[in-house]
Amino acid sequence: MMAGCRFKVLMVLLLSMAVLMPTLRAGIAEYDDFLLNKAVVAQQVAQEAYNPDPMNVTNHLNLQVHLAFEGSNSTRRGLAKYKGPCLATNPIDRCWRCNRKWAKNRKKLASCVLGFGRKTTGGKRGRYYKVTDPSDTEFVDPKPGTLRHACIQKRPLWIIFGRSMIIKLSKELLISSHKTIDARGANVHIAYGAGLSIQFSRNVIIHGLHIHHIVEANGGMIRDAYNHVGLRTVSDGDGISIFGSSNIWLDHLSMSNCQDGLIDAIQGSTAITVSNSHFTHHNDVMLFGASDSYQGDSIMQVTVAFNHFGKGLVQRMPRCRWGFFHVVNNDYTHWLMYAIGGSQHPTIISQGNRFIAPPNPAARQITNRNYAPESVWKTWTWRSEGDLLMNGAYFIQSGSSSKRRPYSRLDMIKAKPGTYVRRLTRFAGSLNCYEGRAC
Repeated sequence: MMAGCRFKVLMVLLLSMAVLMPTLRAGIAEYDDFLLNKAVVAQQVAQEAYNPDPMNVTNHLNLQVHLAFEGSNSTRRGLAKYKGPCLATNPIDRCWRCNRKWAKNRKKLASCVLGFGRKTTGGKRGRYYKVTDPSDTEFVDPKPGTLRHACIQKRPLWIIFGRSMIIKLSKELLISSHKTIDARGANVHIAYGAGLSIQFSRNVIIHGLHIHHIVEANGGMIRDAYNHVGLRTVSDGDGISIFGSSNIWLDHLSMSNCQDGLIDAIQGSTAITVSNSHFTHHNDVMLFGASDSYQGDSIMQVTVAFNHFGKGLVQRMPRCRWGFFHVVNNDYTHWLMYAIGGSQHPTIISQGNRFIAPPNPAARQITNRNYAPESVWKTWTWRSEGDLLMNGAYFIQSGSSSKRRPYSRLDMIKAKPGTYVRRLTRFAGSLNCYEGRAC
């Protein structure tokens, strides 16, 4: 009986993949048996990672922010570059940053994530792998010592860098499950080539990279696992592409100038946290859910916390479909069109953010809803709580209020208000970390 049920579930998953493949292939030219099985496993893992009570997760994050501010002067933040002793200003950073011995206990980082990605451990259970070679010339049999070689290994790995380097990827780099890419202690740029792809993978941490000037790259035969080589099409030019993956944490990244999106998460990806990052000079910043017709993205749950959306940004911070999105304590200092948008009734909870509208009066609305009349989108749950709205910025709310949400049995713990955001996001982006000194 159980075997029959499992077979039916497997067939449903395979059929859903077959329906979607013509439109969302994620650079895959041919779905062989290996990739089909990997896709099914990834969907099963995503279902396990999905939290049926998302407000429990948002409450946990908000509580940690409040605890981090107890007993501190929480409103002070200077505009000049900080030169004093280590100052960790949000609960994720307070977990690890001010320990001078961080380099001897790098894996402490894995216990610091909050939000929907809070179960992510990356390569915590694996060995260290030191990248010493910035080249990217072998795609079927990557050279040992390169980032590509590290990322395709079967076993969990905590990947570090032997020195500062610029890595120009000739083709997209596929990251397998149970990996941490930890750039602390080096100045590492992924630039002027292809981007990073997390495809049908789980449990991945990317920390401390500069990712910029990413462009489309030719496809071809590329090893995407230790035991599989597949034919790939042209890559999109995303900085980081998350496809059918779960338990992902992106932290302290500096990202700009990618040909497509800075961060895309699609195809039923879930349990994701994007935190402490600095985004500049880009049009389509974040896309969470790529298709209005793919209901599989209903399980998508993403936390966007403590980030700085800075100069030269246009839209999609983020742009959401279907799922549940907690946007909390971010600093929006620049946008040209809108900040947060979506379609297909996503739930968006905006808490304690600071929104500074652009000079253009026509672009001062924070929100942007697509492909639905007001009679429809007014039922979508888009709430603003404790946001600081400046220079005429305004957030058009819709749906039920926090006191009457049908999917939460818990009272809301309020995030820190938007007046605290400058401090919370003060050290967003890649950090300058040196061994033996607080980061």
